Amino acid sequence: MMAGVTRPDPDPATTAARVLVQALAALGVQDVVLAPGSRSAPLAYALADAARDDADRPAHAPGLRLHVRVDERAAAFLAVGLSRASAHGAGDQVQPPRPVAVVTTSGTAVANLHPAVLEAHHSGLPLILLTADRPHELRGTGANQTTDQVGIFGGAVRLSVDVPAPVGLPDEARGLRRTVSRAVATATGARTGDPGPVHLDLAFREPLVPGDAPWPEPSTAGLTQVQARTVSAAVTGSVPAVGDPATPARRGVPTVLVAGDGAGPAARRLAEVNGWPLLAEPSSGARGGSHAIAAYRLLLEHPVLGGAVRRVVVLGRPTLSRPVQRLLGRPDVEVVVIAPRGRDWPDAARNATDVLVDVPARMRQGRMPAPAGWLDAWRTADAAAGAAIDGVLDGLDVGRRSRSGTRVTGPALARVVAQVSGAGDALVIGSSNPVRDLDLVARWDTPPVVLANRGLAGIDGTVSTAVGAALALPDRRVRALLGDLTFLHDVGGLLRGPLEPAAHLQLVVANDDGGSIFATLEPGEPDRADVFERVFGTPHGADLAALCAGYGVRHTRVSDVDGLLPALAAPGPGLSVVEVRVDRLGRRALGERLVAEAARAVDAAVAR
Repeated sequence: MMAGVTRPDPDPATTAARVLVQALAALGVQDVVLAPGSRSAPLAYALADAARDDADRPAHAPGLRLHVRVDERAAAFLAVGLSRASAHGAGDQVQPPRPVAVVTTSGTAVANLHPAVLEAHHSGLPLILLTADRPHELRGTGANQTTDQVGIFGGAVRLSVDVPAPVGLPDEARGLRRTVSRAVATATGARTGDPGPVHLDLAFREPLVPGDAPWPEPSTAGLTQVQARTVSAAVTGSVPAVGDPATPARRGVPTVLVAGDGAGPAARRLAEVNGWPLLAEPSSGARGGSHAIAAYRLLLEHPVLGGAVRRVVVLGRPTLSRPVQRLLGRPDVEVVVIAPRGRDWPDAARNATDVLVDVPARMRQGRMPAPAGWLDAWRTADAAAGAAIDGVLDGLDVGRRSRSGTRVTGPALARVVAQVSGAGDALVIGSSNPVRDLDLVARWDTPPVVLANRGLAGIDGTVSTAVGAALALPDRRVRALLGDLTFLHDVGGLLRGPLEPAAHLQLVVANDDGGSIFATLEPGEPDRADVFERVFGTPHGADLAALCAGYGVRHTRVSDVDGLLPALAAPGPGLSVVEVRVDRLGRRALGERLVAEAARAVDAAVAR
């Protein structure tokens, strides 16, 4: 070898993978989820080293938490749960969610990430997708497990980079660190205020397994620490005066605050300081206290309450209620949207009057009060509606009570789950009926942390998301409430290899043998009953106990109200499933009865 000539790296893929892992750790990534594969082997070996105990970790390998799952879709939603829950660590302070990386091999493995990528895109979660790929010379040749992965996620990612296969050039490590720096900054929204998923498609050539070379020494060459943008500081003093009390026409406007998914505790404080009724979805992070109106979606239909609203302040993303969307679309209502992060803002009704990036000073200082008696009227009506709802649920089938106890309904189950979920707990709530049932009956002073995949409100990956949340929140008691179809759709999320850390999580499954959400919508109308069961109700007849046994998960079945509290009160360690047999056939009638009884009670309360 001639003097001054650098020996080529015999394992460029291994070196690149190690440099990438070092860069991720240096930039704040703590958790990586890996699905096994051959082309991604360089990353798998590097992550396995990084996940070792301190005493066994190779020199220069950083420390990371590694989570391995065999199903890429489950792996991606596990990352969603880890990232989403990371915002709710110890104490009550909510932080920005941490970035979580997901590693897959090539081919269909990449496509299986797409549902979680869409959820992260719409929820603003910083996922870093690291997909292994064939080198450029094998693309388009019919090589096994090779497809066009570059740009596969389209507009659902904030950044997509096609990273060429390393060959061992002197400056490759520097360039890779720069790419990773850009990816992490983009995922966290450091420069844009718009966090979300990013995609690095990483080509590797053989050899894909490491040789004897040690880890490279860490370097800051190409590593960029990007200062995070502070949204509120950038706009202080420049927000237009919304609802200026000095303007007589806007003084004493009947106002409600709608707190959608992710609104945060600031929404509660804002409602309380101004004396507004708080219409907060369970996953808003704001549902609690003296101003929260539990039965708000029923009260919005009342002319003296919902009909009198003339201004709505919106934080977070409202996703649950048709009455809320009708309110936001009314031409006689001023809609003020406060959206401090992201490129877009929630305005499905296309009726927003003002879209702000920060809360105006007058609003923060409580100088936009509603008329006298406005909040008290909502509170009185809510108490009456809540008592009527409780009366229906408590009295259901009492006259036909048998030795097996009173059968369980979805709202009754949600009410018990809310009651046993305390301020120090975390509750993951599934889409469809569970989140709507909880929205109707949950009354908390200090709520638990409530997490939900409301980005697209799908049932995909809910079990895996809940497992990720439990792993991210080891100091909280974590419980999930979900329907049977949601459970079956992600039953693979129960699978945990014996080498993986255990999540302490109780899954409460409302099993009504099908999709009862459709019974409450137009397809559930009686004159459409001829095809309902097959194409909407979709009974499955699955044996959930047998499925749990196959995955080695504890299972308890509850078929009556009396058995609910004992089953839910003490989840115990590890992963467990409480299957609650729920009546589906009377779902539509029960919903109509709850609305009717609540309406009568509210009419009487308002008339007094």
